[in-house]
Amino acid sequence: MKRIAAIAVVLPCLMASAASPGVAQSAEPRSWPEVKCARYKQAWSDALAHRGTGGLSQEFIERHEAFLASDCTARGDVCPRSAEELDLANMMVVAAMNAGTASTFPPFSCRK
Repeated sequence: MKRIAAIAVVLPCLMASAASPGVAQSAEPRSWPEVKCARYKQAWSDALAHRGTGGLSQEFIERHEAFLASDCTARGDVCPRSAEELDLANMMVVAAMNAGTASTFPPFSCRK
């Protein structure tokens, strides 16, 4: 029940920040992949600011940061293993979808 309550509180914030344009606008129009990545990066930042990193492994954070550093183009290999990682991954998938991306955009995948 706590997970549902946390998602109900965090999700509207993530959706609003992911869907709204940034304050600073570049002079050149950005491509759709760049826009998607910017929205996703903002949602990730907002989620971590809200919930913190408790329960998230160093590997989970580092792999996710590598995805962001690649401008969201690296192959998704961020595998949520703990309950906290899975909760955050689920929030990020919903935030990404609400920002206009496909549910397959986030880098979450467990291949092994």
